[in-house]
Amino acid sequence: MPFIETEDIQRGENVYLNYQDYGDGQPVILIHGWPLSHKMWENQVQAIVDAGFRCIAYDRRGFGDSDLPWLNYDYTSLAQDLRALIEQLDLRHCVLVGFSMGGGEVVRYLSMFGNDRIDKAILVSSIIPIVKKTDDNPDGVPEDKLDEIMEALRTKRVTFLAEFSKQFYNYSDNKKKVSEEQLKYDWAITSAASPRATIETAKAWANTDFRQELRNVNVPTLIIHGDADNIVPIETSSEQSSKEIRNNKYIKIKDAPHGLFLTHKEELNNAIIDFLRQ
Repeated sequence: MPFIETEDIQRGENVYLNYQDYGDGQPVILIHGWPLSHKMWENQVQAIVDAGFRCIAYDRRGFGDSDLPWLNYDYTSLAQDLRALIEQLDLRHCVLVGFSMGGGEVVRYLSMFGNDRIDKAILVSSIIPIVKKTDDNPDGVPEDKLDEIMEALRTKRVTFLAEFSKQFYNYSDNKKKVSEEQLKYDWAITSAASPRATIETAKAWANTDFRQELRNVNVPTLIIHGDADNIVPIETSSEQSSKEIRNNKYIKIKDAPHGLFLTHKEELNNAIIDFLRQ
């Protein structure tokens, strides 16, 4: 498997990140959601390559086949990992595609490194700009609910992940689109991730407020969100970011859950390809 090398700044050690690289043309970088791996993008990789683009999907540190360091799961460290991938593969004119938690890497990357190598961005079911309920974000997830998630990850992680997968797809409403085998497959991926990374990255997406950073997203941006998302409420995420990111196209997919990359893959793929070709 191919790997790139990124420095673990606090410890002075190298962290190796697994990536998959297919096709030719303009590079499209897929950033997976929590707590999955690059394998979640199976249906999108095929569509993007078939459309004539180069598609690169990588595993975030602590997940998939990447290294499992103990430290540095904050968004700044994750954006530095993305920068290492782009520089070591010498990628230019990239399109960054961030799903759920991955939207944070997109925004933090553009905040830290600008758009010299980035042409476009795509946010899919993204947590951007803020997850937590606060006085000035009343539609967010209540802190006690987030605390319950953290406690479940500490005390019954693999059990929690099995139930989370069902919520991810609104399984009771989408049994014709999501098989039991798919749930087992997802569970195998998520439960194999580093327990430490699973908790630390959850802290990152739950507690990071990107509202002031949205001004740094100055490339054409596609925002896609399902209006039936029970994991990342659309009101606290894409509804807000679509009003603050200057040059964006906003698509709401009717009845789509958080995991629309599977349940509504044709609609998602068509929207991505159309945007890439613009």
